[in-house]
Amino acid sequence: MNGHKRPEWDEYFMQVADVVATRSTCLRRNIGAVIVRDKRILATGYNGAPTGLPHCSEIGCIKERLHIPSGERQELCRALHAEQNAIVQAARYGTVIEGASIYTTTEPCSMCAKMIINAGIRRVVYREEYPDPLSRELLSGAGVSVEKFR
Repeated sequence: MNGHKRPEWDEYFMQVADVVATRSTCLRRNIGAVIVRDKRILATGYNGAPTGLPHCSEIGCIKERLHIPSGERQELCRALHAEQNAIVQAARYGTVIEGASIYTTTEPCSMCAKMIINAGIRRVVYREEYPDPLSRELLSGAGVSVEKFR
């Protein structure tokens, strides 16, 4: 034995989400998401502008310019959230994510919660809380397990 402590599965996938978050182009939050089923990574996503469009890191943040607090007026943001990007990537490449878990560095917002529910994801593991109580209500009502990572 070399003394190396292997991370537990939740810790491992959260570490991967942390690395994915480093690709974020958001000026407010760098968020990463990893979709996993049967201990296999199916898709990843980070928050950023749609493919081919300029990123906020290049042109600035409209919510900053309008002084809109975090967690409000999400429809104004030009970026997709990390969870959305991970779900879209799975769909784009034909990867079935029903019954999967999603690990995300920040708790999903209500828009992402609705996508998680309809995608059939059954478990959410997150690190940081997000100010959107509707998200928790939606996920709970749909029977999705939600756990804050220690």
